[in-house]
Amino acid sequence: MISTTIGFIGIGNMGAPMVRRLAGAGLQVLIHDARSEAAAPFRDAAPQIRVAGGPRQIGADCRIVVTMLPDSKAVRAAVMGDGTADGFAETLRPGSVVIDMSSSFPLDTRALGEELAGRGIGLVDAPVSGGVPKAVSGTLAIMAGGDPVLIDDVQPVLEAMGSVHRTGQLGSGHAMKALNNYVSAAGLVAACEALVIGQRFGLDGQVMTRVLNASTGRNNTTENKVERYMLSGRFDSGFALALMEKDVGMARALAEKLGIGAEELALVGAILGKALERLGPHADHTALYDYVSKYQE
Repeated sequence: MISTTIGFIGIGNMGAPMVRRLAGAGLQVLIHDARSEAAAPFRDAAPQIRVAGGPRQIGADCRIVVTMLPDSKAVRAAVMGDGTADGFAETLRPGSVVIDMSSSFPLDTRALGEELAGRGIGLVDAPVSGGVPKAVSGTLAIMAGGDPVLIDDVQPVLEAMGSVHRTGQLGSGHAMKALNNYVSAAGLVAACEALVIGQRFGLDGQVMTRVLNASTGRNNTTENKVERYMLSGRFDSGFALALMEKDVGMARALAEKLGIGAEELALVGAILGKALERLGPHADHTALYDYVSKYQE
């Protein structure tokens, strides 16, 4: 069992239930979020969870620090500072390990890892898949990249939040996450378009969903999203369209860096970009169904 206090930065839709899973596993957690209101519900919520005064306290009090932030830029600012505020690396001791569970760009992750290594600090990239429901249940798929010795060190922390899948060298977890979200987004786009076409022809959306799930068209969207979030009109799965569009963009940037055309990847990214422009930055990714049914001609 890990006896050290775990630092956790980023208490959003995903970060909050992940913190609860760590505390539920008996770990002491010191949390921080740039938005004070995000951490406020945890004050006096559980004896294992404390709210830090800022990033410097996280670095000073913790040997293992988790970041769960929107992108590489936010991660770098939290770790290294952004010119207006210090990052927690300023007070983090040599021998510590940072676990970046955000959806970061793989090459940025490698660059950050090199900088931290110069300070004697390890970095593991461990992004997750499964959304809010699996964050709540502690059954996330965690894609861990980096030095196997470092992953061994933090494995009990990761296992409190889900199942660990080792992907290879540093940055490979973030590459895998971006590619996974591209495949997921492609399934989302296909399911939305199929539903709208079928309904206009006269098919019932729920009947379509049952048939798709009994057939080769089955995917994560048809199994877990169509009836609950899309046909219901709720559009509140907890994962923003903007984040999916960002992840697909990272997958496309990686493909371009490697000299791969990836035509479908470019097409899916363009569709998500148009939907984001129409629906706005706060739209849930399941609202793509609304976009396809109302605005895509």
